[in-house]
Amino acid sequence: MSPYILEAQNLHYKYADGSSALQGMNMAIKRNSKTAVLGANGAGKTTFFLHCNGLLKPAGGKLQYAGCDFKYSKSYLQELKKKVGIVFQNPDSQLFSASVRQDISFGLMNLGFSNQEAGFRIDKIGEELGISDLFAKATHFLSVGQKKLVALAGVLVMEPEVIICDEPTAGLDPLNSQILLTALEEQHKKGSTLVISTHDVDLAYSWSDTVFIIDNGQVLAQGAPPSVLNNQAVLKQAHLQKPLILEVWEELQKARMLRTSLKAPTNREELLQLMNENKKNQ
Repeated sequence: MSPYILEAQNLHYKYADGSSALQGMNMAIKRNSKTAVLGANGAGKTTFFLHCNGLLKPAGGKLQYAGCDFKYSKSYLQELKKKVGIVFQNPDSQLFSASVRQDISFGLMNLGFSNQEAGFRIDKIGEELGISDLFAKATHFLSVGQKKLVALAGVLVMEPEVIICDEPTAGLDPLNSQILLTALEEQHKKGSTLVISTHDVDLAYSWSDTVFIIDNGQVLAQGAPPSVLNNQAVLKQAHLQKPLILEVWEELQKARMLRTSLKAPTNREELLQLMNENKKNQ
């Protein structure tokens, strides 16, 4: 069995106006990983995501799911959409039903789920995301944060193997961001593969186990967050900044407040732990 659940090989795509969005992209996403894709606006992040469940067909190259080539027949794409769910950056692109509950149930009803099974899944995900009180409301009356959580719910009820979120925390307050990320973490514990795009290097650094930086429709760098997001040349080319926690860690080392041999912390808690251990050893 392939260690990669999604793989793009030499992927090319042009829009109708002739502009190139993907120019030989190669990306392999491991099973049950948490992958962050970073890049400036127009780098190709969203276009790549739209290829991952067959919404777009490449002009060149190929994609594989679980080691098998994509097909573009109606039956194959219908099955693929059960396995790969996408939450768009703009929830208004995803929500269209009269009420929240109807919107969340849309995919399940299309797949022929019974009312009982659909109701069980919807109620369960409503509790997990804290949106059960919104079920009877019209989607167009919701806040941006509420809409994002409802759009995520519509994907999670399908129980996909891969969950792709395009800028999931953009426009969200800290509370709703944490609710959304906690819900994704629960899916990861159940075995789902998570992929997000983000401009937030601090989120990518602390959340993911693998980072891809893309530029001009190609992968510029990939690997573990501490390695990739500490590469100043790559960050400059991609118009990104170094994560704040790495900058703080480096300044503490320069001030000899931390040993230079220590492994870079991945979050605030690890940094504080290193500082406390360093104090004890002084």
